[in-house]
Amino acid sequence: MRNRLLLIVMIISLFGCSKLPTLDIYSIEMPIIKSKQQSKYKNKTVKIAYPKSLKDTITQNMDFTYSSSERGSYQNSQWSNNLAKLLQGATIELLESSQIYKAVVPDSSTISEDYTIESTIYAFYHSLKSNNSKAIVSIEYRLIDSTDNRLIKSKRFSYAEDTTTKDAKGYVEATNKIMKRLGDDLLSWLSYNS
Repeated sequence: MRNRLLLIVMIISLFGCSKLPTLDIYSIEMPIIKSKQQSKYKNKTVKIAYPKSLKDTITQNMDFTYSSSERGSYQNSQWSNNLAKLLQGATIELLESSQIYKAVVPDSSTISEDYTIESTIYAFYHSLKSNNSKAIVSIEYRLIDSTDNRLIKSKRFSYAEDTTTKDAKGYVEATNKIMKRLGDDLLSWLSYNS
């Protein structure tokens, strides 16, 4: 009995003292935009649809690739929420701060909208091919007239940004640089009267 008790105490102390790897949590940052003065959508409401992906399942995983056939996810790093949810939230915040529209709401809102913005994620990963380390982002946006579901315009935005380090932290820093460029480009595209 005494030996069993000693064994139990040793096992507990071994597991209690072992250090588990920490999980690093990251988020996406869109730029803070000053209010746009003129917009033909100033009295309109826009609904931001939940982003879709044609190829990959959208999760909290931070993905990387070594080649077109070798993919993986960081084990000790992840996004703070489902990537599609982060992109939807970042887009809503960006458009609210720009004041292009009277109101910007998620697709779960019961408010009637004048327009809907849909998006498709084509790429969102860390590329580690041939000793080159880059954050890769490619997203297509579609502006739709909600009264008749007519496509007004669409555009695919694609970026590659070098990372300063070949790890998850370097990937996130490069991704947030891309998100700032994407935010500026998206607002310019939405504001352009076509």
